[in-house]
Amino acid sequence: MEDHDLLLWLLLKDTQSRDKRVKFEAVQNMAGIHYWHDYQYRTVAQACDRRTIVGLARSKDVDLRFFLSPPPLPKINENYSIEDEAHQLLSSLPHTELDQCIKYFTSLALRESSHSLVTQRRGLWCFGGNGLPYAESLSSVPSEKLEVYSLQALLKHSRISTHAESIVLNGGLQLLQRIYLLRKDSQKIQRSIMRVIGNLALHEHLHSSIVDSGWISFLAKAMKSPYVIQTSHAARALANLDRDTVTEKYLDGVYVLHPQHRTSQLMKADVLFVHGLLGAAFKTWRQQDRDQPLDESVAQEDDYTECWPKNWLAEDCPALRIISVEYDTHLSDWKAKCPADNDRKSMAYRSSELLNKLKMAGVGKRPIIWVSHSMGGLLVKKMLVNASKDTELQDFVKNTRGIAFYSVPHHGSRLAEYSVNARLLLFPSTEVKELSKDSPALQELNEEFLEFTKNKDFKVVSFAETLPTRIGSMMRLHVVPAESADLGIGKIIPVQVNHLNICKPKSKDSLIYQQTLEFIIDALEIDLKKQ
Repeated sequence: MEDHDLLLWLLLKDTQSRDKRVKFEAVQNMAGIHYWHDYQYRTVAQACDRRTIVGLARSKDVDLRFFLSPPPLPKINENYSIEDEAHQLLSSLPHTELDQCIKYFTSLALRESSHSLVTQRRGLWCFGGNGLPYAESLSSVPSEKLEVYSLQALLKHSRISTHAESIVLNGGLQLLQRIYLLRKDSQKIQRSIMRVIGNLALHEHLHSSIVDSGWISFLAKAMKSPYVIQTSHAARALANLDRDTVTEKYLDGVYVLHPQHRTSQLMKADVLFVHGLLGAAFKTWRQQDRDQPLDESVAQEDDYTECWPKNWLAEDCPALRIISVEYDTHLSDWKAKCPADNDRKSMAYRSSELLNKLKMAGVGKRPIIWVSHSMGGLLVKKMLVNASKDTELQDFVKNTRGIAFYSVPHHGSRLAEYSVNARLLLFPSTEVKELSKDSPALQELNEEFLEFTKNKDFKVVSFAETLPTRIGSMMRLHVVPAESADLGIGKIIPVQVNHLNICKPKSKDSLIYQQTLEFIIDALEIDLKKQ
């Protein structure tokens, strides 16, 4: 046997070790090999077990030749389309444990498919006892739009454990793969599919089906994407599949920005990023957009970051687990995607939902720093107040070391005033109503939070915008005036930016980033020194 073949089999043997340390190191050493022949990578891909394949996919800079191509998809009749396949899958899912939004999205997907338009005339298209109004227009709908409708419905179903199993048993993994391959140029569709896979991966008994269907090769490739959104969705799915080194479970909307790969680095604290109204887990925390395109002779584009917590903060503080959360928000109820969603937009509902998701992700076991923008800061306050009243959530309170607020409207926002006074232009949603200055809920929250902070030793810093933000084409205003951004405790830092850019540093040397970094290090000083 050649020396390099001997190494191959020794590493494979160690990946089966009962000693977790030996197994971890074997996978890491294997992932670091880039000089093997093609046949050696194929040998490993065919010989190693499912958990090792997942471990390789979660290893940094792994060679993609370790992953076998997915098995051929089942052939379908030439008269049988993806829409038909999606229709059959959705129709096969249980009608139990459904809320109104799951029924809504499922009925929408069934109605809009070409097959359901035929069955609709026979009155068979209603799902879960909740039909949609009859659509008089039978004009064709683009295939891509039909796929989006189907994915919206599958995403909702995949959050229910019994439905997740039905999706797998009824060919969902193959259907998702078929759409994934067809829509290579649509990052949005591919992200939606990875969200569904990430939800299915929450259930360990489904792991073998996910791996055997070939999804690891797609996720491993997505981990090498230059786009933070793609890598983060893939990283979440793989983390949920990796039960050798990950004990936490990441529910939909909770994304680890660092570390996204397996690491031997001990994580000493968690930094949680919570966006505001119309924000998102990634775009909210991008670097401030440049006013002018870069002159290639002066600077390079690669110094720009799509997500500064993932790139800058992870580089400066590698011992921190960095998490960003995402939740849907709307300025107007006209924009609501599901009519029943209006009941889920209150601060109370969202804070309870996020607390449960973060607890599943293991938040509370380490020291915590909260970083929030706009309405996200109100959610952080609500979560901590609620946690202080629940004996099972006391770790959130006990381990909070600091909170950074970026233009958080502690005393209301002028945006809420504007929307209420111009109902013809903007019908205010639940979120916007709760931001108004005369909102009893907002005033009560602030009083409760200030009372909560008494006798607590965590640190607080607030950043206040000093420039107006353009609202539409006709108006500029300070969305959160300095007096509203001032909580009344901790340090307040005025910054020459508008509401949207208060959380988007211009560069790593900017005041916003440097003050935030200094705050985090100072608040975690004792914890970071611990061995």
